[in-house]
Amino acid sequence: MPLIWSHSIEDIDWNELAALYHSAPLRNKNPSGLKTAFTNSIFKCFVYEDGKLIGAGRALADGADCSYICDVALLPSHQGLGLGKQIVAKLLELSRGHKKIILYSVPGKESFYQKLGFKRMSTAMAIFENQAGALEQGYINET
Repeated sequence: MPLIWSHSIEDIDWNELAALYHSAPLRNKNPSGLKTAFTNSIFKCFVYEDGKLIGAGRALADGADCSYICDVALLPSHQGLGLGKQIVAKLLELSRGHKKIILYSVPGKESFYQKLGFKRMSTAMAIFENQAGALEQGYINET
């Protein structure tokens, strides 16, 4: 069955999206928090197979200077098939014209994104709600 691609949040089942992120695994994400995040993101990408949500991603963007691609996820059964690459490609296409496109990655997935043209930043910094957890999971360094 062909894949169905969508850029609309109109028919999103937020519980199904939360389950996708949980199984990806990209931590537990609250359905209402996902609704807020995707509603406030200019660019969204959803992939369906047989009516089931199998992949998603989004980009926060200002329309000129910066687009930030985040929350790219696929069900484990669909990882390694090139769909993640296609989701990122669609978000890159939608982000075209921005002076910089930034991507936030799960530790260990950097090489995947480097193959898509992303370069490691030497100046990126972050403050996490759970700094200790972010340190433990490899998102930030001590220094």
